[in-house]
Amino acid sequence: MHPTTYRIALAGLGNVGSAVLSILHRQDTTLRTRYGVHLQVTGVAELGGGAVDTAGLDLGLVLDALRTQRAVASLPGIGRPGMEAVELVQQAQAHILLEATPVNLQDAQPGLGIVTAALKQGTHAVLANKGPLTLAYDELAEMSDLGLGWGFAYAPKSDPNTQQKPKPKLRFSACVGGALPTINLGWRDLAGCQILRLEAVLNGTTQSILRAMELGQTYDEALVDAQRRGIAEADPSLDVDGWDAACKLVITANAVLGQSTKLADVHVEGIRHLTPEMVQNAVRAHQRIVLLCAAELSGARYRLSVQPTALPLDHPLSRLTSDEMGVVYYADAVDRLSAASSEPGASPAAAAMVRDVLDIVRSEIGT
Repeated sequence: MHPTTYRIALAGLGNVGSAVLSILHRQDTTLRTRYGVHLQVTGVAELGGGAVDTAGLDLGLVLDALRTQRAVASLPGIGRPGMEAVELVQQAQAHILLEATPVNLQDAQPGLGIVTAALKQGTHAVLANKGPLTLAYDELAEMSDLGLGWGFAYAPKSDPNTQQKPKPKLRFSACVGGALPTINLGWRDLAGCQILRLEAVLNGTTQSILRAMELGQTYDEALVDAQRRGIAEADPSLDVDGWDAACKLVITANAVLGQSTKLADVHVEGIRHLTPEMVQNAVRAHQRIVLLCAAELSGARYRLSVQPTALPLDHPLSRLTSDEMGVVYYADAVDRLSAASSEPGASPAAAAMVRDVLDIVRSEIGT
């Protein structure tokens, strides 16, 4: 089978972006033979510039630059010093944009501008950055295939009556738990069901800290250890105060529960006030404290919260290890559907981005 080529532009070369390039470089032959697709990276961008080659970048060369902490804009012939990420899609002539720039919950920039520019020119977008979806989900969905509702994501390539091409596709499963299929379970596996409740552990930093506190570490000791292992950021506020988890719940509420939701709609409480004694007392009572994301259907709307919660030890989320995240759906026709994913680093989120790219490719080739 002759592979179909899709040109890829990647904005953001941090841990997740670098891991995406590694997967595409390592799995190129498998992607060609198993999926019939050649994912050709034609442009990358980071703070201060990027690199572009419409014939396809040498990923080995780019990865070597990242490993040795050299700016990709300095690469001979392909470097683009000063190139803004928003210019990337056009210069790279990309079919699909991968957006993995840092999260910004003030105005979601530069990610929001990059994704908006891509969708406006008909380029599909795959996000690992939660900021744009948290602050502007409705606007981005309306610019994409999701504006029709997720059930219409595989619309024909053109409308036989108007000959207008469908809107570009928007995917973001990496934003809600890395490789954890939080979005896909709701979209695909619970299609046709009424979701009654959602429970999830979606923040790795707090999960690591709470499990360490069970073993006797103080909050401060557990945090320092998580930072040393690269699980927690130097400024862990978004994680430990619950806002990272709240962003993921906002995205899920919008995308899966069909409820237009902003951060202000979520009750948010972090874990700073917890002591080892509180965490250990829960275990002695046959419970385990987790930072729980919850959505409970009440009338026509879901009540949304993120807060430390003691769950029975036989609950699926109580069985998670310090490196795992998990989600549990309760629905009218499916009593309980749960999944867990080990997320020790950036690779699972990168794999989720590749998964979303292949989802787009399947829908394109299959129509």
